[in-house]
Amino acid sequence: MALSAFFIIYSYFFSKGRDFHLRIELPEDLQMKNARLLCSWQLKTILNGYHQIVQQRMQHSPDLMSFLMELKMVLEVALKKKQELCPPPPPPQFYSSLIEEIGILGWDKLVFVDTCLSTIKLKAEDASGRKHLITLKLKAKYPAESPDCFVDFPVPFSVSWTPQSSLISIYGQFLAALESLKAFWDVMDEIDEKTWVLEPEKPTRSATARRIALGNNASIHIEVDPKHPTMLPETCFLGADHVVKPLGIKLSRNIHLWDPENSLLQNLKDVLEIDFPARTNLEKSDFSMDCGICYSYQLDGAIPDQVCDNPQCAQPFHQICLYEWLRGLLTSRQSFNIIFGECPYCSKVRKSLIKFHKICLAFNSVLWKIDKHIVY
Repeated sequence: MALSAFFIIYSYFFSKGRDFHLRIELPEDLQMKNARLLCSWQLKTILNGYHQIVQQRMQHSPDLMSFLMELKMVLEVALKKKQELCPPPPPPQFYSSLIEEIGILGWDKLVFVDTCLSTIKLKAEDASGRKHLITLKLKAKYPAESPDCFVDFPVPFSVSWTPQSSLISIYGQFLAALESLKAFWDVMDEIDEKTWVLEPEKPTRSATARRIALGNNASIHIEVDPKHPTMLPETCFLGADHVVKPLGIKLSRNIHLWDPENSLLQNLKDVLEIDFPARTNLEKSDFSMDCGICYSYQLDGAIPDQVCDNPQCAQPFHQICLYEWLRGLLTSRQSFNIIFGECPYCSKVRKSLIKFHKICLAFNSVLWKIDKHIVY
């Protein structure tokens, strides 16, 4: 269609304190679906991601005024989202001082910075060569206001801040925190390297718990104190009674052998009188057995942690699967926080009772407890 066959209309919007100009070329029949829409590069940038919506509105709007009203609403939504993603720019001295601070700190430590210079990621290495990141969310009033800091630490990271502080001071506090946590990460790394850690599969630097395989479908769950990593951790044994009870007895009997000067792993070996099998020394069939009820290994991130007490059976189950199974049996009974019932596998051969509990020991006290799913 020739250009002369179009009516050319210029329009503008006043939204969010700004003017936006565009050109609309309407055909002789004034149908918006055949119209052409031209706008400045600024408006085109703001509407980036909304082109399909604008085209749909052009196809379905009955007239020009309806289209302009709908386009204005789309523009206001786009402006609002753009302001949320990238707030109004701070004054020029914000950028100059920030560039100067990064230069003093060292550009080699900069990992990421967004286009608004409001999010910065810095890297560092601790004394053991581990790599760490700190993410800083700078506010519009920086440095009058402290930036938000995000780190992968097992303890809260609190920043001491004054209006005279800078990235250099935050980075210095970050390095000091890394040094204070070195002993904790050394302990956790030794466990990860020399044992078969069942959970978590990919531990983060903030993770303080480990579930370690002992073999025979038994495992030990430890919760390490980041501030005192070589002290006796909170400990839970998971598995059949005939396997885990002797371990609990040894732990109580040998607790006096615990030496904070030794590593946590070495202390566990001494008091439990065992050698932890490494993943390379264990066959997958030695531990990675599917749940005998749902026939899967992982269920909502959990792996089987309950085992039949019958040594000839030793079938593992997910805790929640076993609880639901036992709850559905008419012959099951519950005494306080322990539920008894027949094993789904060996009950036809032998009337074995499954004691649905964990043996837990923290310091010198022995605690019997049940998962929260069981407590009413």
